[in-house]
Amino acid sequence: MEQMEQSGETCQSLCQGKFLELLKEGRWEYVRRVNASGAVMIVAVTKEGELLLVEEYRVPLHAWTIGLPAGISGDEGEESALQSARRELEEETGYRADAWTYLFTGPSSPGLTTEMVSFYLADGLHRISEGGGVAHENITVHRIPLPLVHGWLMDQTGQGKVVDPKIFMGLYFLSHSVNGVGLEE
Repeated sequence: MEQMEQSGETCQSLCQGKFLELLKEGRWEYVRRVNASGAVMIVAVTKEGELLLVEEYRVPLHAWTIGLPAGISGDEGEESALQSARRELEEETGYRADAWTYLFTGPSSPGLTTEMVSFYLADGLHRISEGGGVAHENITVHRIPLPLVHGWLMDQTGQGKVVDPKIFMGLYFLSHSVNGVGLEE
C-alpha cells in the first residue's frame, strides 16, 4: 500500500478535555484519546451459540446503540489490550472467557481519530455476574443465536436503534475463525 507523503505541517492542539484532544494538522482536524492506549472489541459466543451484544445510550448519537462488548484500553491505568478486553467483557456482559485469541487491530474511524481497535475472540464463556457495565453505564446484554443475528440487527434499526457496523467485522472474524465456530454453511 502506498503512503502519502507527509505535508510537513505542524500539529496544533485546538482543545483538550479530560478524555479527548482536538488536533489540527494542515487542513485536517482530528481527535485523539488522552490517557488511553487504544480500544478493544470482543467477539464472544456462548456455548449455546449466542453472540453477546451490548446496548447502551450514546450521547454523541442521541440514540440507543447496539455493539460488540468493547472499551478503552489503558484508561484505568497501565494494562495490555488483552487485559482491557478481559475487564470489559466481564464489566459489560458478566462473562469470563477461558481462552482468548487476538484477531486484528485497525483504526476505528481513520478520518476522525487516531484510535486503533484491537479485536479479540473470547472462547469458553462462563457467566459470573449480570454485567451491565460500571456505575455510570446502563448496558443491556443481548444473547442472540448466531443464525438470527442479521435479522435481529435489522429489526433493531427498524426500531430506531443505531447498529455499530463493527459487529459485522466481528461476524466476519467469527466466520473465519480457526476453532471451528463459524457462520459459514
